[in-house]
Formats: sequence, C-alpha cells, structure tokens
Amino acid sequence: MTGVDVGLVPARTGLAYRTVASFIEDRILRGDWAVGARLPSETALAEQLGVNRSTMREAIRVLEQNGLVRRHEGGKRLFVSAPRDADIASRVAAAMVLREMSFFELWEAMLSLEPGLAEGAAGRISADELDAIADNVARTRRALTDERSLTELDIEFHDLVAKASRNRALQLCREPISRLFYPAFLQVFSRLNAGERLIFAHERILAALRAGAASEARAWMDKHIVDFRRGYELASLDIEAPVRMPQA
Repeated sequence: MTGVDVGLVPARTGLAYRTVASFIEDRILRGDWAVGARLPSETALAEQLGVNRSTMREAIRVLEQNGLVRRHEGGKRLFVSAPRDADIASRVAAAMVLREMSFFELWEAMLSLEPGLAEGAAGRISADELDAIADNVARTRRALTDERSLTELDIEFHDLVAKASRNRALQLCREPISRLFYPAFLQVFSRLNAGERLIFAHERILAALRAGAASEARAWMDKHIVDFRRGYELASLDIEAPVRMPQA
C-alpha cells in the first residue's frame, strides 16, 4: 500500500474535528489520496495537521462512519476506502423513511430504474447469471402459497437482474429504494392471490434475457412494475402513505 502526503489543514470556522474531517474527505474525493493508500497514524496525522490528538481521533471517527477510512480487521493502521454499497443504501433508506417519502414516490423511481436495468442485463448477462435467475423463477413457482418466501424471492429476482446489468451507477441508485419498495409487497401477497401474475412476469423477463432481447426485457419489466402499483391499490393499501422501514 502507498502512503499519502498530508499537507496542512486550511483555517476554517466551525468545530475543529469537522474541519479536519472535511479537509481529509476533500483530498480523498479529489483523488489526491487513492483508495487503498495507507494514512499515517492518528498521532502522526495530528502532528502534521497541527491539531491535538483528541481532535484527530474525532475526525477519524467521522471518516470511518462515512466509509472513507477503514482499519483492517484486528489492526490499527488507517487506509483510504470507498464507502460500501450496503452502508450507503442503509443511510439513504433511513433518510427516505425519516422524510416520510410515499410508496408512490418509490414506485415512480423504480419505474424509471428497473426497465433500464433489465434492458442492460439483456446485453450483458452471463450464463451463470441466467442459471441463477432461472433457479429463482423455479423456486418462486414452488413458493406461490408462501407469502413471505414469495416476497424474499421477488427481492432476489430483481437484485439478480440489476447485478446482471453491470451498471453500478443505476444499482447504487436502486439499492436503497429496493430495500423499502419490495418488502412492502408482503402485505399485497397476504391480501391478494398475486403470485401467478408475478411468476408470469418473471418468466417473460427471463425469456427476454435468454434471447438477448433488450427492448422486450425493458417492456416486460415496465409492465411488471406497473402491475406492482395495481396490486398495491387492489389490496386497499394507501399508495400515498409514508413508507416504513421493513422489520428484520
């Protein structure tokens, strides 16, 4: 691992540790410090940046919480890192819940994202990924009377299609919405016999992916997401109600 040239912290107003954290974050995001580069120790950083050690410790804590700095398991050395997708998704999903975003808002976002992901997957999916989706579809058909398994398999299906798209930007946008959007359908499956419609759509999407038919994959995913809204309304659920964090 390579080290980094720290430099000096510019004078700023505000809490000292936030100033230090913002300075280091800025250097990382500008590309001055590459992901994987080893930072000096907290003591050395404090000396080089002209702050006391407690200030540096708090700044490092903020950077670790934001996923920009990590310690290897069992070690004390600090390394520049990229935030994990799962950590980003958790924070954004929490923000959506706290801002009381509605299911309709999530549905509208998924209507924009999911068809594009299916279209991308049609041209990039591997044989192993096709097999994984086919296995998911087969397990879904066997679980039509089990609402909880049906919900979990539906989440898995859409995750597999998204990953096969190879579009990390779309996946990162989709992940926090998916965490709130798809688990809500446990209520739909509990109230309606919607499993057959779901499996029919999944089979059509799988067939389009196998054929490499991008426009067909997009069209069927679009129909599928539109059908999600229809099912939500038929189940007498309030589409304008704020979404809630799903229970573990």
